[in-house]
Amino acid sequence: MQTGIMDKGELQKIRRSLTREQRRVSARKFLRSRLSLAGLVIVLLMLLLALFAPVITSALGVDPYKATVKDRFLAPSLQHLFGTDNLGRDIFARVIYGARISMTVGFSVGLVSAVIGTTLGLYATTSRFLDNLLMRLCDGLKAIPNILLAIALMAVLGANMRNVIVSLTIVSIPGVARIARSNALLIRESTYVEAMRCLGAGKHRILWRHIAPNILSPILVQMTFAFASAIISEASLSFLGAGIPQPEPSWGGMLNEARSYLFKGWWMALFPALFTGISVLGFNLFGDGLRDLLDPAAGGRAVIK
Repeated sequence: MQTGIMDKGELQKIRRSLTREQRRVSARKFLRSRLSLAGLVIVLLMLLLALFAPVITSALGVDPYKATVKDRFLAPSLQHLFGTDNLGRDIFARVIYGARISMTVGFSVGLVSAVIGTTLGLYATTSRFLDNLLMRLCDGLKAIPNILLAIALMAVLGANMRNVIVSLTIVSIPGVARIARSNALLIRESTYVEAMRCLGAGKHRILWRHIAPNILSPILVQMTFAFASAIISEASLSFLGAGIPQPEPSWGGMLNEARSYLFKGWWMALFPALFTGISVLGFNLFGDGLRDLLDPAAGGRAVIK
């Protein structure tokens, strides 16, 4: 009996050491990937811009809301780094304040859709009735193009940031729920889950203590993609006039304003479009790297509590 206990303890130590080594290998792989590192740098820069936007604009003496008629359509210069718009507002200040809006919307949509979608996906595996009900609901939402569904929801809810977050969260939930459900179904058939059932563990304990921790990796990866999708969807809604209302400096709203002045002030469209594209690219590259880092098949990290 003592030998068996010692053997079990030694196996657990070996398993923990192997897990640590696998994580180190995955981390080194992530750091060696130039694209993943580029994505991480872009994400960090966008978050820092959004966080310190008031400090940066105060230091430069610019205001994203102040309109000066005599300064209309000024080209990029040392005084106005990105030029001014048709109302004489500083575009650099508006772009970095637009980063605050985009990061807030993206983070909120990614987090809330991950929590709700994961919960729905987990409970869909508990009974056939819930599975059919929730998955058919997700199928119905996925049958409608995301941007059309978001526009329809905004038409009902009204144009403001809170409603943008609500509508894009509803659009993002089905994708997260399907990923959570498919991964939960695979893990539910694992040997250790069967062992927990044989030991008398309740359904909710198995769901949240043994299955949920093991689907966090794909959910975290999906969150990064939902973040990027929310940024471009918010810009699209604002461009169409159904998102963040004026005079808030949304990147999509700035592009909408610039449409009529492309030949007179090309910089009005260039910088909001550039920041939108770079931020979406950064989150997608970071998501790809995170997927490789947290790949359950490569890491073999089953969490048993």
